Formats: sequence, C-alpha cells, structure tokens
Amino acid sequence: MHPPCAPRIFEGDILVDELNAEDRSALDNALAVLERPTLAARLGNIVGKPVEFFGRMLPDSMVRMAQKAAEAALMASLKLVLSDRVPRGRDKTGVWHKVLAATSGAMGGTFGMPGLAVELPISTAIILHAITEIAREQGEDLGDPDTLFACLEVFALADLSHEPSFGRSQYYAVRESLSGSLAEASRYVGPRIVAEESAPALARMMSSIASRFGVAVSQKFSAQAIPIIGSVSGAAINALFMEHFQSLARVHFTMRRLERTYGKDRVAAYCDERRLSRAG
Repeated sequence: MHPPCAPRIFEGDILVDELNAEDRSALDNALAVLERPTLAARLGNIVGKPVEFFGRMLPDSMVRMAQKAAEAALMASLKLVLSDRVPRGRDKTGVWHKVLAATSGAMGGTFGMPGLAVELPISTAIILHAITEIAREQGEDLGDPDTLFACLEVFALADLSHEPSFGRSQYYAVRESLSGSLAEASRYVGPRIVAEESAPALARMMSSIASRFGVAVSQKFSAQAIPIIGSVSGAAINALFMEHFQSLARVHFTMRRLERTYGKDRVAAYCDERRLSRAG
C-alpha cells in the first residue's frame, strides 16, 4: 500500500504538488514578514526620529565607510563562524542571540562612534551564527558552500522596502540580482571559502552583498551616533538589528525549503495568489 501523497494540481500542462496546510501557514508567515515596516522605521521608533533622519544623518564619506566596514565584518564573521572556535549551540527561540547582540550593542553605545567600528564585526558574527542555526533548522546542509552563501544572502535582504504587495517581488529581485555572483563564487571557491577569500569571484559576491548590507549598517550607525543614545539604547538597537535578520533568515530558508519540496514556480504562484486575494 502506497503512503498518502500531498494533493496535486495542474498549472497549464504541468503537474505540481499543492502546498499542505502547514506549509501554506509557513509561507503566509514569511509573506507577512516581507510586508513589515522598514528597518529604518523600526529604528526610528527606538530613537524617536523620523525615517528621513537616517538618510541625512551620515555624510557620504561615512556611508562609504559603513559599506567598507560591512564588507570587512561579513568576511571576518564568516571566517569565525566556519572555524572550530564557535560552539554549535541550539538556540531555537533566538533569545540568546538577541542577548549577545544587545550586549555588544551596549558596549558600542557606551563608546559612541569609535566603538561602533569595533562592535560591528562582533554583532555581525553573532547575526551570521544565528542565521546558520535557522538554516540548519530548515534542513540546510552547512557543509555545502551553497548553503553558506545563502546565509550571507540574508544580509543583502536588509534594505527591502517592505511596502505591502512589493516585499515579495523585491525579495525575489534581490535573489535574482545575486544569483550570478553566488553561483560563480560557489563554483570557484568550493569548500575552500576561507582560504580563498581574495579570489575574484568571492570578492565580487561579498561586495554585492555588502553594498546592500551597508545600507542597514549606515542606518544603525546613524541611530547609535546620536550623543544621548548611550548603552541602553545601543543594546535595544542591536537587539532589533538581530531580530530583523533572524526574521529575514526564517523567510529566506522557509522559501528555500518549500522550493525544494514544491518547486520555485509553485511557491511563486502561491505568493501571487495570496497577493491577489488580499488586493481583492
């Protein structure tokens, strides 16, 4: 006797698996995250500043510095996470990662802008470690370079606008824009990602991701650069920063898990169905 199968439907001439109730719920939750307010808006609630504040607080030179700092922090944190020095704990709730991020944020807030350059690699490594744990929960193989690059890809999702009906399309647009550099890096670097950090393919991939992650970093710098922020708000900012990327990681690896199960076209079709039903 054959085991029961998930319902199947036709789309055009293609037979595809219909999403079961649990997977539909997971995908609905992911879409809801993509439509949440921007990171800048949520930071603004903490520091009491409007969203526009984050676009004018830092001069261009500081924005460029933020991008360079983001790229350096990504590479340093990747090397640390891949080393044997980082314990592979199980933080299913994500609370401990938030506590660690808040602690590093408190330290950065205490010392102002000079402390941010020191704190960023630490908080980025904590975030990446949290992302890898979420990837593992969703069935990803951390020994596969493709999975590690997918973990880094989460950092590039930080500057989605999260406007209703646009978050999902922007999510796919970011993935599409990075697909070439990720594939090239995966072929060129393979398992020697740390040893080959100067490889052109890896450098291009890291630069592409850092250019987007740098937007979030500059917003974080803007918030923490306010003189009266101090250690308490610095901790709150970092806890929010961590929560933001944990949420994006859950979206990303939920999408990847469902795409492995049902195929990219079916998952994208369901997303379109949900958007149209809400619009109707």
